[in-house]
Amino acid sequence: MKVKEITSCIESFAPLSYQEPYDNAGFQVGDPEQEVNAALLCIDVTEEVLREAVRRKANLIISHHPVIFDGIKKLMGSCPAERIIMEAIRKGLSVYSAHTNLDAVHLGVNFRIADRLELMKPHILSPVKGKLRKLVFFVPTEHAAAVREKIFEAGAGHIGEYDMCSFNASGEGTFRGSDKSSPFIGKKGQMHTEPELRVETIFPKEREGRILGALNEAHPYEEVAYDIYPLDNVYDRAGMGMVGELEKSLSETDFLGLLKEKFGVPVIRHTRFSGKKVKKVALCGGSGSFLLPKAIASGADAFLTGDIKYHTFFDADGKILMADIGHYESEQFATEIFYDLLIKKFPKFALHLTEVNTNPVNYY
Repeated sequence: MKVKEITSCIESFAPLSYQEPYDNAGFQVGDPEQEVNAALLCIDVTEEVLREAVRRKANLIISHHPVIFDGIKKLMGSCPAERIIMEAIRKGLSVYSAHTNLDAVHLGVNFRIADRLELMKPHILSPVKGKLRKLVFFVPTEHAAAVREKIFEAGAGHIGEYDMCSFNASGEGTFRGSDKSSPFIGKKGQMHTEPELRVETIFPKEREGRILGALNEAHPYEEVAYDIYPLDNVYDRAGMGMVGELEKSLSETDFLGLLKEKFGVPVIRHTRFSGKKVKKVALCGGSGSFLLPKAIASGADAFLTGDIKYHTFFDADGKILMADIGHYESEQFATEIFYDLLIKKFPKFALHLTEVNTNPVNYY
């Protein structure tokens, strides 16, 4: 198959539109039209990972962290990113990354962290706004069920933990076709009145093309009447961080012990103990300290993330236990997400999890 078939599957799960403004998710090196025989999955692309891909005959590397963050003006091999790009081109390898877009989706990196901790009722800590649209269309009453089914299959109608959501109101539609029309019902040149339903539903912006395609394909009319409205509602199936509750309260030391066990962390940097129990937990994979105010506002007893700066520990102000489990450690499950997603879609495709530990941070 082609590289673009693999990347399209990833982007249907983690749309590029969900990445942060500073990010550079997506294609890093290569050709979307290239035939691919195997893929190597990793957190970071290093020169050692490139050699592993060649050894395993995988001509596609899928990583969590992008190779290219800042603009590269020349390729001279003067830094690791330049050498990786040059070697990937020499070896005919394509490199693709899904970074903050993979963090932001409902079942992405943060969900995996919450799942590892067995948090109950996990939900996104900082959901996005401005990503929802409302679709309104008009359809003959007897065809409404079939059309609704198709647009739901295309991704419309999700509200929280509910799907197939819509509102339907009865009315009458009128129209008159020209001599060049081919009306499904009625006659050319004559006004026709038809019992119709006004159907309203919502959808995430990035699925608009797919949903309109399904609407036009399933709708019986030659010309489909529809409206799309932008919404400012919060979209609770995308955003940064996650929050949920442990099955039972733990002491602060027992909670840190749990983190060490679940994430394989030898050392945890944390704020001073307050003596409070930990029940509600907020989290964010990678560098998530920017979410500290939201973690406190959520009523969480603890907030775990990575890359916490010195002064940010002061900002906790005794209101929450902050735990830094490391950037790599918090995002180590990204490769599992890639694997589970792709093996379900392409069960006979060769997928390899890297054997290289690319964590640049070591503990003594």
